[in-house]
Amino acid sequence: MSGRLRVVFAGTPEFAVPCFEACRTAAGVEVVAVLTQPDRPAGRGRHMAASPIKQAALAFGLVVEQPESLKSSAAQQRLRELAPDLLVVVAYGLILPRAVLVIPRLGGWNVHASLLPRWRGAAPIQRTLLAGDAETGVCLMQMEPGLDTGPVLLARRTPIHVDDTGGHLHDRLAALGADVLSEGLAHAARGETLATHPQPDVGVTYAHKLDKAEAALDFGEPAAALARKVRAFDPWPVAETVLAGVRLRVWAAAALPGHADAAPGTLLGAGRDGLDLATGDGILRITTLQRAGGRPLPVADFLNARPELRTCA
Repeated sequence: MSGRLRVVFAGTPEFAVPCFEACRTAAGVEVVAVLTQPDRPAGRGRHMAASPIKQAALAFGLVVEQPESLKSSAAQQRLRELAPDLLVVVAYGLILPRAVLVIPRLGGWNVHASLLPRWRGAAPIQRTLLAGDAETGVCLMQMEPGLDTGPVLLARRTPIHVDDTGGHLHDRLAALGADVLSEGLAHAARGETLATHPQPDVGVTYAHKLDKAEAALDFGEPAAALARKVRAFDPWPVAETVLAGVRLRVWAAAALPGHADAAPGTLLGAGRDGLDLATGDGILRITTLQRAGGRPLPVADFLNARPELRTCA
């Protein structure tokens, strides 16, 4: 193992798994340990569950550490004992103090799912969709104590398609993140130093953490913005509305041209093509929805159970 780049990988959710695989399979790299958040209750039974990264690491017999915090002297001493050359961080979810970042010889690298400095923070994938951005990407960043403020080492860009959901973009950016990390690791394993590109002060935006309360559709907003919200919040937290007294989750919708001479939220029509509702600007057509305890259904199937709504068509 001598001469190989010693890497500690820190990550937690599914998004980090492709980057973990990139580290694990990179030539000249040895993953000496994996950091991930402690097991948490999950699912309807609220049973304790290991993170996707813990599951992936254990499948290959790697050492897994799950500190509650990296601020303690014990956690930092354990990292020193591992003697890493590099700390790779992907959606880890814990704050890394300066004392941690100076332990590895090459410091820490972070794979972030946006084109920095746009969308620093917790939810860049959903925020870029909500904002209607034309493109996004991933950055490999040299970590600093600030929130996603470090210089960019490498980046990949991708257009945002009109039918992209949060789930689609999540998977595409996870794969791009693995690509950009693989390139960086190849350079580092050869002893090469990557050029750093400080982030500009202009264009800084913050991707605040998602709140489930944001899922409620406000029909006073433009139809285009509501359609973006439906896409951004698929698969979580999923857009919601109340129609004819029933709370519904909205999985697919589109903005239609034209103006509705009706109060926002008014049901204008209901047929096989969808439910058309008035908004603050334009018409929103809902095409896939879900009742509580049910499964997502095309509107045509939903109307079979609620035929009285067809009178609005």
